[in-house]
Amino acid sequence: MTQLKPILSHLDSIPSTPGKFKSEKVSPFNTTFNRFRLVPRFTLWSLVSLLAVLFFLFFPSPANNAAPDSPAIRIKRRNLQNSVSLVGSKWENRVLASGRPSAKEGFSVLVTGAVGFVGTHVSVALKKRGDGVVGLDNFNSYYDTGLKKARNALLEKSGIFVVEGDINDAALLEKLFDLVKFTHVMHLAAQAGVRYAMKNPLSYIHSNVDGFVNLLEICKSSNPQPIVVWASSSSVYGLNSKVPFSEKDRTDRPASLYAATKKAGEEIAHSYNHIYGLSITGLRFFTVYGPWGRPDMAYYFFTKDILKGKEIKIYEEVDHVTVARDFTYIDDVVKGCLAALDTAQKSTGSGGRKKGAAQLRIYNLGNTTPVPIGRLVSILEKLLKTKAKKKVLPMPRNGDVPFTHANITLAREELGYKPSTDLEAGLKKFVKWYVGYHGSKKKSSW
Repeated sequence: MTQLKPILSHLDSIPSTPGKFKSEKVSPFNTTFNRFRLVPRFTLWSLVSLLAVLFFLFFPSPANNAAPDSPAIRIKRRNLQNSVSLVGSKWENRVLASGRPSAKEGFSVLVTGAVGFVGTHVSVALKKRGDGVVGLDNFNSYYDTGLKKARNALLEKSGIFVVEGDINDAALLEKLFDLVKFTHVMHLAAQAGVRYAMKNPLSYIHSNVDGFVNLLEICKSSNPQPIVVWASSSSVYGLNSKVPFSEKDRTDRPASLYAATKKAGEEIAHSYNHIYGLSITGLRFFTVYGPWGRPDMAYYFFTKDILKGKEIKIYEEVDHVTVARDFTYIDDVVKGCLAALDTAQKSTGSGGRKKGAAQLRIYNLGNTTPVPIGRLVSILEKLLKTKAKKKVLPMPRNGDVPFTHANITLAREELGYKPSTDLEAGLKKFVKWYVGYHGSKKKSSW
């Protein structure tokens, strides 16, 4: 097995006089034209200008017909903002400094979704072991942006500069790749969540499909091409009933739009690997949890509601079978992400041209021990010393699947991936962070 770079725990320490009017000679051609030419020049051109303005007001171009908050308008605004923010040596110097490795053999890594849950932990771990890290995140409002800003403060404390921007902004990505010769891209940016797809489906296409293609376009045209590691999801297994889920199992029956976009991402990765020689590794995450997690996850909002004395909903399948998840602690997932970077082979293309077969891999990163949601609640009650007000309901048809269970044999053999944190130990760390962050309003350190 390829020798892995040392992985340090990311939880240690730190944590922008008109000229004078000159008359002309009257043309001898005809009287009518002569009378017309007697009108001063500036008056004539003023009339022409006025007509032009009126024309554009009443006959706007197709682009201007876009709704005030349409994607086309938003992209134009974003590109305009970036064109202003990317000017100046101060911004460039911050990117360069952040992307410069401190270790002799360190990588230069672009981490997309850097202020996300997994992105923050992975970025800090990379920086602490000596890699250069430049973050990219659009700070969207899918969940509390205050939490994202707090994570960003931790990244800044670690010497990591996060560029605020969208992965669909090609001009921004080109600028970053011009400044830093990234050896690796850790692509974690995505529109997350299963149920939200029923409210805003286009956001999943924008981020998980369009954004991924835009990023790969930049990567395949780079010279040299970077290695790409990206976050897929256990949701691609969809309606599979065979457990545990193996990388060889079918993934053509997604139960949600989110899952469908992640599956689309895997097929897109295959095509860019095959055509352009990009080295690409996909990681199927299984219900990642821990400190600084996502508020839309069950363990997080259960904790909030239990402490507030609010009722929590526990869903079950037919025959009163409760939903179960293969909860995977964040530190274990971080180790898997770094191992995927360390064992990846170089891309074989250059400037958009493939020169040989390139590595293409996919791995499950789970904990191999599915836990019923009822058991999750019991552990939280114990740690919070508070009894939960539970309401059991039938599983809604909203895209959620009844259970997840990872087979991690391949990741263990090829990445040396060995999850070591059980749910109770991981939740104990999460609860400690949660009380410190939300209870006292004092931000926890790493």
